[in-house]
Amino acid sequence: MADTVQQAVRALGDGALVILPTETVYGLAADAANPEAIARLYEAKGRPRFNPLIAHVADRAMAERVAPLPPLAAQLADAFWPGPLTLVVPNGDGEAVCDLARAGLDTVALRAPAHPLAQAVIAGFGRPVCAPSANRSGRPSPTTFADAIEETGPSAAAALDGGPCAVGVESTVVAIIGDEARLLRPGGLERSVIEAVTGRLAAGPEDAHRSPGRLASHYAPTAPVRLDAATPRDGEAWLPFGLLAEGPLVFNLSPTGDLREAAANLFAHLRAADRLGPTAIAVAPIPDRGLGEAINDRLRRAAGYIG
Repeated sequence: MADTVQQAVRALGDGALVILPTETVYGLAADAANPEAIARLYEAKGRPRFNPLIAHVADRAMAERVAPLPPLAAQLADAFWPGPLTLVVPNGDGEAVCDLARAGLDTVALRAPAHPLAQAVIAGFGRPVCAPSANRSGRPSPTTFADAIEETGPSAAAALDGGPCAVGVESTVVAIIGDEARLLRPGGLERSVIEAVTGRLAAGPEDAHRSPGRLASHYAPTAPVRLDAATPRDGEAWLPFGLLAEGPLVFNLSPTGDLREAAANLFAHLRAADRLGPTAIAVAPIPDRGLGEAINDRLRRAAGYIG
């Protein structure tokens, strides 16, 4: 049975870990200010400590207690929080997000998640929590409670069941350093929606280390992933898109070609396909527009193609 918000808040205060639902993916949460709790979080995930964590806040006011938001970052927070947007900004003077959670960087990554349970826990705790995806490092992110429990349940002192994640891919990460907005990671908030506020987003390869989820091999199932596949080969699981296809090894991302549906299904389908032990997982081409940019980013990393 899932634990209560009060149990989760108490566990965080004790320095323990909590499985926390968000609208993007399930997170494994720890007190952002507690280095021992953050070390426990890295250990539970097997996550490299040079990979920074996102600090989840209740709202802009809590974010401003961590670091003053530059004007453009404040504008984006007002437009898209709570929601699937992470803002990387210069860190403030305090240790509201400890050095270990920031991977020693002079910047801090902040997000206000939209899921009501995440909001309730963070508000009840009263300060930021770091909540990277609740999977072992490099594995597909969990978008259901059952998958989160399977991945890191033994490490958590409390776990909240918030149902399937509505967005299904991690947040978009934008850095605001100076007066320029740079895209560090595509995600659940589409580029075009952000650019309606910021103007054209600059590429940020020199700042990529400031964002999580940038490893070359990431979000990967055990079976190899074959991209842009027109049809599956013998023994392969098949993730079609925009096609009517059925079968024991078929996990349809979206029969109607809906990118939002495909994003919501992506990690759960990769996991379900992988459990069957296929020779590989073949994935149909996904248009590289809208949420397709984030889907393709995750698929290329699952296949080990980009860093």
